[in-house]
Amino acid sequence: MREKSVITRVVSTAGGVFAPGHLGELTQIVDFELVDAVLEETGARERRLRLLPSRVVVYFVLALALFEDCSYLAVWGKLTAALDPLAPVRPAASSLARARRRVGADPLRRLFETLAGPVAGRGQAGSFYRGMRTVALDGTFLHAPDAEQITWRYPKRIGDTIEFDYPLLRLLAVVECGTRAVLAACFGPETTGELPYARRLLGCLDHTMLLLADANFDAIDFLHDLADTGAQFLVRSSARRRPVIQHRLPDGSYLASLNTAVYRAGVGYRLLPVRVIEAWITVTLADGTTRTEPWRLVTSLLDHERYPACELIDLYHRRWQAETTYFSIKATMLDGRILRSRSIPGLDQEVYALLTTYQALIRTADYVVATRPDLAMERISFTILLRAAADQVTLAAGIHAQTPADLVGMIGRAVLADLLPATHRQRVKARSRKNPTSKYGPNAGKLPQQTQTYTLAVDIQIMENGLASRHRS
Repeated sequence: MREKSVITRVVSTAGGVFAPGHLGELTQIVDFELVDAVLEETGARERRLRLLPSRVVVYFVLALALFEDCSYLAVWGKLTAALDPLAPVRPAASSLARARRRVGADPLRRLFETLAGPVAGRGQAGSFYRGMRTVALDGTFLHAPDAEQITWRYPKRIGDTIEFDYPLLRLLAVVECGTRAVLAACFGPETTGELPYARRLLGCLDHTMLLLADANFDAIDFLHDLADTGAQFLVRSSARRRPVIQHRLPDGSYLASLNTAVYRAGVGYRLLPVRVIEAWITVTLADGTTRTEPWRLVTSLLDHERYPACELIDLYHRRWQAETTYFSIKATMLDGRILRSRSIPGLDQEVYALLTTYQALIRTADYVVATRPDLAMERISFTILLRAAADQVTLAAGIHAQTPADLVGMIGRAVLADLLPATHRQRVKARSRKNPTSKYGPNAGKLPQQTQTYTLAVDIQIMENGLASRHRS
């Protein structure tokens, strides 16, 4: 008689109606005590024990962010797939929808605020520049359902004669470079510009940080408010600004002052001393095509010897870490879909759940890096991270750490087995989208339509006649 091997596994989770309340191995990041604490703080804990306790509902909403392609019942099935003896009665989709409304958005907001923040250890590769933690600020859009209960707050874009496209939700975040951890985020209607939202994020900055941002954030009053936090900044400036050269520096940059636009009694027009770096950037594509454009960077780092202009130009490219973060959320987690919620409180809850789940995944990746000091966080594939975390939810595995020293876990083992290359190729492609209402139309041959590698050459020189306006393709 052939010998048979039997593999048994003990599922360790909460008991009774609380059993479906987990997030697999991510529960070690978003643990039971944390969820219970935010429910208590926000007054969202149930007054009587239900078949869907508030704790379970919070984990269900977070699981929706992990399984954006699945229905309510399909996600519930994944939470309970390994809990046959423990699983309670399967609720109807309408019951899960009512439970979401009962819990509301506040617990998810507090969960995100608790998990948000930098994760890089001092000196971690890609996250620091000369002792300063580098962070990036940028904004993006998420698409909301085209429903009357949504469009009163998130209106659709209006053309000359018609409304078009889906309602847009504007999301802004401050992201740690290197790790792509989110320090803070806010969102609201697209009809409000980026600067009002950006001012709400300044509280996450301090004197240890260097903020990178694009030309949308070079408003003088905003830079003054940014300087008041103690953080340094390196911001791309537009051609509209014509700084007066006060002192030329040996590295090709120069000192100038920015005046506030509004006169304040007892203060007057506040002056902000800055250093301006102007350069021609030449991109040579693999097919031999070259493209040259002028850049202007404005920074509060005035010491040209300690912070050379060539280093700052190279450093500015880290700002794209914010774009990579948004790609992870919009393309990997959402897979290009619109948000599923069809009410304003539901949208708030869903966006905070996306941000919370994203940050939990980043913190998990950080634990992996902590065990491998030679490993850069940028080598961890977010796609593998997400898939491995989703697998552990279905298996109800790793809800509790096996040993206190086990920082890697099954998710960590999965990403370590499939790391990204140690060196990244510099690649460029036309910024275009298939959406017919996108502001990025065909690029008329100015940029390559297919991805190509490139080399970069920088020529730092002062634009004596000002900076030519960039034409948006």
